[in-house]
Amino acid sequence: MTQKIAILGASGYTGAELVRLVATHPAMEIAALGANARAGQSMAQVFPHLRHLDLPVLAKVDEIDFSGIDLCFCALPHKTSQEVIRALPRDLKIVDLSADFRLRDPADYETWYGNPHSAVEMQKEAVYGLTEFYREEIRQARLVAGTGCNAATGQYLLRPLISERAIDLDEIILDLKCGVSGAGRSLKEMLLHAELSEGYHAYAVGGTHRHLGEFDQEFSKLAGREVRIQFTPHLIPANRGILATGYVKGAADTIHAALSGAYAGEPFVEVLPFGEVPSTRHVRGSNFCHIGAVADRRPGRTIVVAALDNLTKGSSGQALQNANLMLGNCETTGLMLAPCFP
Repeated sequence: MTQKIAILGASGYTGAELVRLVATHPAMEIAALGANARAGQSMAQVFPHLRHLDLPVLAKVDEIDFSGIDLCFCALPHKTSQEVIRALPRDLKIVDLSADFRLRDPADYETWYGNPHSAVEMQKEAVYGLTEFYREEIRQARLVAGTGCNAATGQYLLRPLISERAIDLDEIILDLKCGVSGAGRSLKEMLLHAELSEGYHAYAVGGTHRHLGEFDQEFSKLAGREVRIQFTPHLIPANRGILATGYVKGAADTIHAALSGAYAGEPFVEVLPFGEVPSTRHVRGSNFCHIGAVADRRPGRTIVVAALDNLTKGSSGQALQNANLMLGNCETTGLMLAPCFP
């Protein structure tokens, strides 16, 4: 039986990425596309690279008939998403790509996002969408909260090391570079070509980046004690990709073994041979995450590096991976696309 899918926020980057992936999924059919600002337009008008697909016309969310829809992806801005999701049918399965349901404590959400949560009861039922670590909970979930793309990359790198106590929990430094599509599609002066090209810059320096809320929540839960990492993100003049470099205190061979053991058999996370490091160019357009570990020149210290595509494994691909679990499909269905190179 074909599974009917709705995608809200289809005029954004993650929405378009969802369309690209779901359109060729053998068990799914895109039955509705929501985009209030572009209602009445075709996807070909908004994204000409998708003109070959036979897709529904973009519609306002409140005009979509959700009867018969099996699962809805919400690729909407935070705050907007919780208000829209609260009004959706209670029997509808939902994968949310916004930040609205990632943090379990409503007070934490208000701290990091600056406004009270308006769907607290739904926030309690949401399952955190880092697939490899919440797989069984996701299978049973009605509402899954997709991770932040930066948060996903850092967690793939560090979770096994925290879990195995392979590193000093008080000496974790994470340096991360993200392509410009991670900032979304809305018009912003800092994202103009003349402002962004021929250089890159740090932002949210000193612990103000909102994805730190996810790191605090997940790493502290995993360790059974408070864990606060140092984290600085950078915006690079590339369309896609995240490269996260972690500086940790721990034996390199032990760290590589912990990573290799944690991801043995995982279809989308590959740990490279010891001493090799990944590149964003080798995961572009795919749902893969590559991880490497290198011994630092100082004994007892290690450099670990992770690369993924922020729009795919960091967001829309992760969302489809979770949707497959929620709908009883093979987890990898529609996602075994080879990276696009060069």
